[in-house]
Amino acid sequence: MKNKLLLVEDDPDFGFMLKQYLELSDFKVDWIAQPKDLTADFQRLTGYDLIILDVMLPQVSGFTLAKEINTLFPLLPFIFLTAKEQKIDKLTGLKIGADDYITKPCDPEELLLRIQNILKRNQKHVSSGSISIGSYLFSPDQLLLSHALEHYKLTEREAQLLLFLCQHNGQLVTREDILEKVWGTADFFTGRSMDVFITRIRKYLSHDPTLSITSNRGIGFTVHF
Repeated sequence: MKNKLLLVEDDPDFGFMLKQYLELSDFKVDWIAQPKDLTADFQRLTGYDLIILDVMLPQVSGFTLAKEINTLFPLLPFIFLTAKEQKIDKLTGLKIGADDYITKPCDPEELLLRIQNILKRNQKHVSSGSISIGSYLFSPDQLLLSHALEHYKLTEREAQLLLFLCQHNGQLVTREDILEKVWGTADFFTGRSMDVFITRIRKYLSHDPTLSITSNRGIGFTVHF
């Protein structure tokens, strides 16, 4: 699956060039030229792996946007891209929580390498015991599911079910398979119990509309995390 990036850049020529370059480098890129298109609905940030954010934007500073984004999505990495070269600006960006700060004009190849390094570091963090599910972080051993808007302490069964669904992302899993692997038996009563747990998991994940557990009547569920 391609990593999904959000580019916030008001320069039409530079924004178009950068979007094309990153897409040719196997990323999925959404480009926003007007910050008002982002501030109208910050929840649209769910599902992104990284944000590239220009500092000198019309109407609102990139620093201001970054503070709001970092409050709502503390696990979402971002890079500042700016023509401002003063040390104080760089320090301000890093204090806000930026993963990197690159001055323009920049070499697209260098930016690409920095993006890849940040995503690689995040992947190592996830593989050390936590699992990234959209804008959530799932820690099976600690029975924790975390989102910027809410944190959940799961039961052991909920954690087992969510882990099983993560392991079958993008697949159709049958009801019988879930019951056998998670509950250990596939009868009428455990089937009803599973439906209740699936409903709970959907509710926990409702802050990210890009995530879905779709019912296939009489068969099972298709997972898209």
